[in-house]
Amino acid sequence: MNGELEGQLRLRPVTPDARDGVLETLTLAFADDPVWRPSLTRPDQDASAMREFWDIWLRGAMRYPHVWTLDQAAAVSVWIPPGGNEVSDEQFDELRELALRTIGEKATATLIEVFDRFEHAHPRAEPHYYLSLLGTNPRWRGQGLGMRLLSANLAHADKQGVPTYLESSNPANDKRYQAVGYVPVVTFDLPAGQRVSGMWRPVGDQIVA
Repeated sequence: MNGELEGQLRLRPVTPDARDGVLETLTLAFADDPVWRPSLTRPDQDASAMREFWDIWLRGAMRYPHVWTLDQAAAVSVWIPPGGNEVSDEQFDELRELALRTIGEKATATLIEVFDRFEHAHPRAEPHYYLSLLGTNPRWRGQGLGMRLLSANLAHADKQGVPTYLESSNPANDKRYQAVGYVPVVTFDLPAGQRVSGMWRPVGDQIVA
């Protein structure tokens, strides 16, 4: 464990004064994601607008008290509660306007299609917590902090008796999610050919503490 974090790993809900650090972690964590980098990148490969996209997404999630972080924003989890949504209608319009301005009309149409495919695959029959984003700041990567944060969140969901759902946009993470009880329930392809796994975790199926 890096000495700068030793003994300081406290789980806490994100407050407005901590938002900038959390936004930085999300931007860095998803900078090379196989789904979100191409989806949020201009045709000339400029990805400088990604921070603005995640800012809207984070503001949407912070309407609920379910965005969590470890100290120094080393890892961040963004949860949407049962019955909630990731962004408001107004924030979605803001996101679309940002996309038109930064990545262009064609890429915006593709991005909206990506959102639609995520939404179409999302199971809605049973109330659940939805893990919208889970990221680790590259400075702290490789120490298991993201999974430690996830495990703490799952323990909280178990106490409430509520299942959880997530999408794995990077196949390299699938086994990690399966190790804490997630089961693939749906797969779907995106316009650029990426395959995404939707995973469901019933209550109490956590394996790794």
